[in-house]
Amino acid sequence: MKDTMNKYYALLTNGNEADVYIFGDITSWEWYDNDVSSYTLSKELQELSPDIETINVHINSYGGEVAEGLAIYNLLKNHKAKVRTIVDGFACSIASVIFMAGDERIMNNASMLFIHNAWTTVSGNANELRKEADDLEKITQAAVNAYMAHVNITEDRLKELLDNESWLLPDEALEMGFATSIISENITNKAAASARKALFDLFKNKNKPAKIISFNSDLTVTNLEEIKDIVKQALEEINASAKEPDKAPKPEQKPVENKTKKLFESLF
Repeated sequence: MKDTMNKYYALLTNGNEADVYIFGDITSWEWYDNDVSSYTLSKELQELSPDIETINVHINSYGGEVAEGLAIYNLLKNHKAKVRTIVDGFACSIASVIFMAGDERIMNNASMLFIHNAWTTVSGNANELRKEADDLEKITQAAVNAYMAHVNITEDRLKELLDNESWLLPDEALEMGFATSIISENITNKAAASARKALFDLFKNKNKPAKIISFNSDLTVTNLEEIKDIVKQALEEINASAKEPDKAPKPEQKPVENKTKKLFESLF
């Protein structure tokens, strides 16, 4: 176990879980205590007990060398243990690629991803500069492959984000598939979107069997048939009231509960 008092990079074990903290630059030359290289991480992973079932990788890094980052990505991706990557601050550049190694990819509500094309400094004649540009496109493609293994956007859209050097908030990362969940949110945007889509599908396809859905909320929906019954009853009550002549309700009458409104307030 490393002494974490003076180190930002560390690997600790607790029972059947290991916690990796990458809180510095990703580099082949570890000049500072918070630097991490693929060699160091590979040695740490080799020393882990075979009983380790889950590796939690905490990330707060501006990135670094592409080769080192790709090696770390593949080391984690190919490990037999389940990998859970967590952004505790920024996961920028190649650190965002390491983030993609997680079977679960978790962002804190106050965290960000930053993605962009590979870049370098170069000198030489025109032929050397053209070759360097071609090489950089191939290097970027390696990162694109890592992203595309998980995101739900097209490769053209991903490359547009890379060209624009994009910062992604947690809800954006979740929506596009970079992340699988956000800490400190009871209802994720993906779950809310799923519920909305299910409702619209229900009304557009009345004769098709309802699908089962579930999500975390004060109202837990287990079957769309339940929603259908509530909406049907509410519509019957609305139609019935429309046929009656306008008149003020009697004092002893209780107002009809608007179940449709209550349902949508609970969902959204």
